[in-house]
Amino acid sequence: MKILARQLTLDLYNCDTSRLSNVDEIKATLRSVVGREPSLTSEHVNEEHYSIIGAFAEGHIALHVYKELRYVAADIFTCAEVDNAEDLSKAISNFFRPDKTKSTFLKRGDFGQEREIKPKIKVRVAPLRRVKNAGAKVVKHLVRRGK
Repeated sequence: MKILARQLTLDLYNCDTSRLSNVDEIKATLRSVVGREPSLTSEHVNEEHYSIIGAFAEGHIALHVYKELRYVAADIFTCAEVDNAEDLSKAISNFFRPDKTKSTFLKRGDFGQEREIKPKIKVRVAPLRRVKNAGAKVVKHLVRRGK
């Protein structure tokens, strides 16, 4: 069954704070994966929230970055035969270094059976970051007890 397009949504939780502020670096990362010059624009909604929207021949990408929450929401839409949505999602995840990633894959324009419409969802948690955060919480608790 041929589908018209694919959409991948990403929720990135507890991202690396040093990576959330540099809009130019984010744009350069997106351009390096797309392989051609997408039309990228950024808009600061307020001090803690901005968005980057990019259009290219076979689709588009939208990022919403919330610095205070350390959260990034990404939508990748592609209608090309060669699907680069997975490459883009890996590049985005590698750039922001989240503790937890939730991704949802949708087939757009799939005229198959109705029961096949349900999206596939994957959740991945970075185990090393989880251990690091747990150790920091234990040390903080022990310091408080010592007072």
